[in-house]
Amino acid sequence: MFCEKAVELIRELHRMGDGQLPAFNEDGIRQVLEEMKALYEQNQSDVNEAKAEGKSELIPTIKFRHNCLLRNQRCIAAYLYDRLLRIRALRWEYGSVLPTNIRFHMCAEELEWFNQYKKSLATYMKSIGGEGGLDITQDMKPPKSLYIEVRCLKDHGEFEIEDGTVILLKKNSQHFLPRWKCEQLIRQGVLEHVIS
Repeated sequence: MFCEKAVELIRELHRMGDGQLPAFNEDGIRQVLEEMKALYEQNQSDVNEAKAEGKSELIPTIKFRHNCLLRNQRCIAAYLYDRLLRIRALRWEYGSVLPTNIRFHMCAEELEWFNQYKKSLATYMKSIGGEGGLDITQDMKPPKSLYIEVRCLKDHGEFEIEDGTVILLKKNSQHFLPRWKCEQLIRQGVLEHVIS
């Protein structure tokens, strides 16, 4: 049937929860585009025949195929737009470096878009907040305190805080750190917030 592959792309995204990025379905996109090309060519042939021979009985079929083309177009646009929204949200969640398993699910164009978005966001953050800029990706939720207790989940190496103190982040070590300095590491899975 017409438009089944396009609707399956949308269902694939719907099955995945928010914050998850399924692998880019290049094969599904290609099949939808091939279907659209076939529908367009059939329509062109029927339009030429209807004009030349005055066959008005072909008009409902032409309109049906045209609506299928429009539906496929909307489905592909929705699929790609939803993926971009998810990728944008991942930038805010994970920071400027995405985990490998997420990057693996992105096509080359999406990686390029992510890098451009990352650069645009960095440029904007440098332009606000004075001399050093302002990191608007920090404190996604209002903090209850400026310092938090964190536990290191994996070896990370040395970590410097604003007063110049260098802390060695070893697995299972606990530290009392400024929230804004460790929030990014919490999102990356290096640290976890210890709630007592």
